[in-house]
Amino acid sequence: MSDSRTLPATPIADTALIRSDRLTGSGGISHAFFTRLGGVSGGLYEGLNVGAGSNDRPEDVAENRARAAVTLGATPDDLATPWQVHSGEAVVVDGPFTGDRPRVDGIVTNRPGLAIGVVTADCGPVLFADPRNGVVGAAHAGWRGALGGVLEATIVAMESAGAHRDSITAVLGPTITPANYEVGVSMMAEFLDGDAARERFFLGGASPDKRQFDLPGFILAQLRASGVAASFVGTCTYGDPDRFFSYRRTTHRGEPDYGRQLSAIALRG
Repeated sequence: MSDSRTLPATPIADTALIRSDRLTGSGGISHAFFTRLGGVSGGLYEGLNVGAGSNDRPEDVAENRARAAVTLGATPDDLATPWQVHSGEAVVVDGPFTGDRPRVDGIVTNRPGLAIGVVTADCGPVLFADPRNGVVGAAHAGWRGALGGVLEATIVAMESAGAHRDSITAVLGPTITPANYEVGVSMMAEFLDGDAARERFFLGGASPDKRQFDLPGFILAQLRASGVAASFVGTCTYGDPDRFFSYRRTTHRGEPDYGRQLSAIALRG
């Protein structure tokens, strides 16, 4: 690669980002649902791969993360993302991680200048903000995490950091949508075991033992049931290979690995 890593990180162009007016309206919040555009990685990871768990060059991932951080108005060292494990757990942080990252899927802060986020490649990235009380959060919501309570856990963590539930806004970023998310009826059974009404999130499939799962619809329903305002940016990761990494698309193509995109948020310092 070039010697760009020896220079100050370059912010990502606005045209390569997805933002929501629902989060930017207060003026005290900086956020972005990053795409794969604007990075230095090559090959399968071409663009802005921020996945430390990928087999990409570590120096390229570090540069991509630095670019994302400065885009949010943070320093490259002030970007905190957890070790995601599809859990229902969330943590409050007041600084960047200096040792092992916590194995959780929700992250919350009330510290200005610290950017927090999650990485995804089809799962649902949810950014939360309570600008009135100065608390932000991010959650990685795949179907296991969403079913296991990660969204509610993130809201509870925000409340412990000073947020008020009725002041929280949540926005779901780019994720896989029903047309591209075929699942088996055994997975559907896990959802219906807790609430038969969840069958509405499983559309007819190509065969009797298959369904098309509406992950965005389920996430939004969980958020609204928790008492927060929620919306979706309406973009599918699988269906847009030029802008997004996708685990499922990679699997269907038989590729050996895949990149991850970042969704992150910060209170302005």
